[in-house]
Amino acid sequence: MGLLENQFTELPLETSHLSFALEHWKSVVGEGDWIIDATCGRGRDTLKLANLLSPKGSLIGIDIQIEALKETQKLLQDSLSAEQLERVHLFQQSHAQFPLIAHEKSIALIVYNLGYLPQGDKSLTTMKESTLQSIGQAMELIRQGGLISITCYPGHVEGKIEQDALILMAKGLPHQSWDIHFYRKINSETAPSVLFIKKSLNPALFSRTV
Repeated sequence: MGLLENQFTELPLETSHLSFALEHWKSVVGEGDWIIDATCGRGRDTLKLANLLSPKGSLIGIDIQIEALKETQKLLQDSLSAEQLERVHLFQQSHAQFPLIAHEKSIALIVYNLGYLPQGDKSLTTMKESTLQSIGQAMELIRQGGLISITCYPGHVEGKIEQDALILMAKGLPHQSWDIHFYRKINSETAPSVLFIKKSLNPALFSRTV
C-alpha cells in the first residue's frame, strides 16, 4: 500500500470537505514551494496554508474584497510569527488574474474556496466566467505534481452553475496529463464539494490546458 493510501485511510468517513482537502494540501507542499490562496475570504484557509510553508516557501493570498483582506491580515497577525508573516503576500484583486510574482515561482498548490464571503454580502459571489479563466491560468502556473483544490457550494444558484461548469471542464482534460478527483456527499445535491486537479509528474505528458 502506498504512502498516500496509508495517510488517507485514517480519515473517518464523515470527514468534512475542508478537512479532507487539507490532508491533500499537506501531501503536495515541499521545501521552497509557493502556495496561492485564490479566495482568502475571512482568512481561515489562508492561515492553514501559511502553516504548511517551509522556511523557504511563501504564500500569495488574493481576494477582491478589502473587507476580506483586512480580516485575513488580522487573523494572520494574531496567529503567525513575524518570520511567517514576512512570507505571506496579500493582493486585493479578482482571482481571474494572478499577481506577476506568481509567474516567477514554483507553485505547488492553488486553493479556491468559491462562493460569497461568509457572513458577508451574498450578492458578491465568485462567478463561472472569472473562475474558469482563473483555473485556466492556474493550470499553466502549477508545477508538475502540484495540486489545484476547488471547493464549490452548489447550495446557491451561482455556486451550482460554477460546480457544473468546473466538472464539465475537468471531464474533458486528458488523463495522461491530469489526475482529477471529485469529493462530495452524494445524497445531498446542495452539499459542498471539492474538485482536485493534479498535474502529472511527467512533463512529457503535459499537453493541454483550458
